[in-house]
Amino acid sequence: MARVVLIGGHGKVGLLATPKLVEAGHEVTSVFRDPSQHAAVAATGATPRLGDVEAMSTAALADLLADHDVVVWSAGAGGGNPTRTYAVDRDAAIRSIEAAQEAGVPRYVMVSYLGAGADHGVAEDDPFFPYAESKAAADDYLRASGIAWTLVMPSTLTDDPSKGTVTPRATESGPTSRELVADVIVAAVGADTATVSRRELKFTDGDIPIAEAMANRPSDA
Repeated sequence: MARVVLIGGHGKVGLLATPKLVEAGHEVTSVFRDPSQHAAVAATGATPRLGDVEAMSTAALADLLADHDVVVWSAGAGGGNPTRTYAVDRDAAIRSIEAAQEAGVPRYVMVSYLGAGADHGVAEDDPFFPYAESKAAADDYLRASGIAWTLVMPSTLTDDPSKGTVTPRATESGPTSRELVADVIVAAVGADTATVSRRELKFTDGDIPIAEAMANRPSDA
């Protein structure tokens, strides 16, 4: 089982993914920024770790990530403030990748979104633009790193329960349960590196079991 550090431990997806990771036998350190969130994070079964990744240096992040096997990035600024969106979703994410390299963490699972990339097509006057730009930059930085990376790329998030099944390699937006995102994270962490390394997991709610979809790796992935 893996030693996992999950950044964004008090986020909606983080709170769903962490107990599933613990139940799967992983040793999880859950990073959160607000001291008032400690009890909720501790209740997931993870080791709570207070840390504001927006403010932490690369060196401080490297200390935080040291001695872990996998980084899971599930943090986000939450929109509404472009400056903070760039600070968290781009700059802090990139620093965490640099820190993972510095700390020698071999694997990194990044929660992104379906459609992320330099050709995201979001207009500059769209409130979503700063997030789209931030994710494009952070995802590209991760792809260029020497880490065994996995991009988890769901579409429109809902609070529906997960059925544990996906539409793999999705090309069109559609509802995607946050709990299903958590299930995909757990599957990615638990998979052998060859199965998920340098792979974009694009999905929505669907009918294919996660394990089956993940095992069916496209030849170009």
